Amino acid sequence: RARVGGAGAGGRTVTAPLPGRVTHVAVRAGEMVEAGAPLVVIEAMKMENELRATRPGHVKDVHVAEGDLVDAGRLLAVIE
Repeated sequence: RARVGGAGAGGRTVTAPLPGRVTHVAVRAGEMVEAGAPLVVIEAMKMENELRATRPGHVKDVHVAEGDLVDAGRLLAVIE
């Protein structure tokens, strides 16, 4: 799995770095995560791209589910 820093805008939002299909959502709203924790896996061009938390925090919202198709820049989750 490729590791991709997934949080932008000061680490508050996690957006898709490329278009693809969500194959795994590792967190739910309300959970606490540590820096480096896996959040979402997106498959694109037969490669899995694992998005990880860039800082510790509380998962406020998750905006995707397994099987969803996403475009680059789509909001996946919000970490506070």
